[in-house]
Amino acid sequence: MSENQLVATVEGDSHSSSQPALSILDKAFDLGSDQDLSQEDIEALYSSSIQDFREGEVVRGTIIEIGPDRVLVDIGYKSEGSILTEEFSSLDEISVGDVFDVYIESPEDDEGMPVLSKIKADRIKNWAHIQEIYEQDGTIRGKIVRRVKGGLKVDIGIDAFMPASQLTWRPTGDLERYLGETMELKIIKLTKRRRNVVVSRRKLLEEMRAGEKRSLLETIAIGKTLPGEVKNITDFGAFVDVGGIDGLLHVTDMSWGRVKHPSQVVNVGQRIDVVVLNFDPKTERISLGLKQKTENPWRSAEQRYPAGTVARGKVVSMTDYGAFVQLEEGIEGMVHVSEMSWTRRVRHPNEILAIEEMLDVMVLSVSPNDEKIALGIKQTLPNPWTTIENRYPVGSIVKGEVRNLADYGAFIQIEEGIDGLLHVSDLSWTTKVNHPGEVLQKGQQLDVKILAVDPKQEKISVGIKQLEKDPWEEVVAMHPINSNVECEVAKLVSFGAFARLENGIEGLIHVSEIGEETVQKPEDVLSIGQKVTARVISIDQAERKIGLSIRAFVKGEDRKVQEEYAASADTGSESSPSQEVTSTGGTLADQLASMRAAETSKDPAAGK
Repeated sequence: MSENQLVATVEGDSHSSSQPALSILDKAFDLGSDQDLSQEDIEALYSSSIQDFREGEVVRGTIIEIGPDRVLVDIGYKSEGSILTEEFSSLDEISVGDVFDVYIESPEDDEGMPVLSKIKADRIKNWAHIQEIYEQDGTIRGKIVRRVKGGLKVDIGIDAFMPASQLTWRPTGDLERYLGETMELKIIKLTKRRRNVVVSRRKLLEEMRAGEKRSLLETIAIGKTLPGEVKNITDFGAFVDVGGIDGLLHVTDMSWGRVKHPSQVVNVGQRIDVVVLNFDPKTERISLGLKQKTENPWRSAEQRYPAGTVARGKVVSMTDYGAFVQLEEGIEGMVHVSEMSWTRRVRHPNEILAIEEMLDVMVLSVSPNDEKIALGIKQTLPNPWTTIENRYPVGSIVKGEVRNLADYGAFIQIEEGIDGLLHVSDLSWTTKVNHPGEVLQKGQQLDVKILAVDPKQEKISVGIKQLEKDPWEEVVAMHPINSNVECEVAKLVSFGAFARLENGIEGLIHVSEIGEETVQKPEDVLSIGQKVTARVISIDQAERKIGLSIRAFVKGEDRKVQEEYAASADTGSESSPSQEVTSTGGTLADQLASMRAAETSKDPAAGK
């Protein structure tokens, strides 16, 4: 048979399948083109080229045509097979001539064509691969596709399950952040009958950690710098994985400066280089340091920040007594509340400062050994107390406002931040004031006189009573000893009564000077507001005390009456001295009688 006859015969029996025909021609030509083949030879050759395919087998196939709804694949059968296009993720990713494994779902359909599946072939192929990896305890790459109850669904060629506990070292509730990630995994369980696969990332990490740990224990040394990852943060520090072992990075070893909480310096998952400070091979405990990677800045702090220099810093933290200002990385100084303002009384730093605020400070002192720097804010500003004596000379009168009241006096603000102390003793010349609240109230505007100024102690004393003339300067001239005075009972005490004179000065009528007879309680004889006449019996200008006596006045008047009576008897006058009107509004006899009557009513035996 000629070559043309061979081609025609093969093409006629191939059902228009060019690929099998070409395969048969190749075999024929391999026998020799000059060899004459009989019809029986050609039919035998063709029959031997057609394989015997069965349902459920996986064979190799080649794409020969790509249609809109199916792809034709040559598998060496008498007719090509078909695969639905929906089995391909994208038709743009395939082309005629691509070769891959296909699964025979049915040798022939209604049209006599094999029904094929690429997806099922891939699954069979993947399952065999997965079984091999599981048996050899190997690793497989997988992509986390979605979250399911209790864990995650992972694509490893087939759907596998990874429990949440097998994802990381420690349980985590944030599984969503791992979606879409591709990672190496270990197969920890495989059920052939149900074709269930359970994978674990944690087991792989543990195996890797064990290897790293062995290597670390062989090479670790104090002073060596190791790479690590922050695993956990506590109030006292952070635990860092340095290769199979978690070491403690204490908060005091994180920075040369002040660290309030470890989270200010490191974060979970952060990769850092740390220095081995101490290591115990028996317990496998490691102490780590972060600040030791750099030189201690306090060693040269005194040279960089000598006392008296002005530096710029940032407020990093506050306490009730001051604020900490960072001058540079690892160097922080403290500004005490007393060093924040020349004039203002700062109770808490947050009244004038804020965290992260940049400001100028003056270095007051440096102690490198104690790692302390004392700073001041007010020293960078003009001190108003240096000119206070010129602005408020002693004796000058200024306007002020009652800013605060205390038991011992009141603070009077005479300008912003400048307060003068008004002591209770400087409120009145004549009235004894126990508390400034008796005569003053907060916010009250008033005039005060400057009594004393002390720039060094930053104190000013002011007074109100000094605005008026001191009545004690004229008390001797107005009320000499043995003179009689009209007064009003202002206060009753256990030892007597205080009586107010016409000029506002109060004198003491001792209990023994109230009546001729002994008086046990002043309130038995006198009452507040009662007007009486008394005799001045003592004056102490230094102590500002004046002693009064009703008893002395009454005795003196008795003698006077007797003398006048004797004189009138000699002259034969009909008027009675006892009818003389006293300054208290009644006759002298009336005043004496009323007091004696009061005493008698309290003590009947006194009238006998």
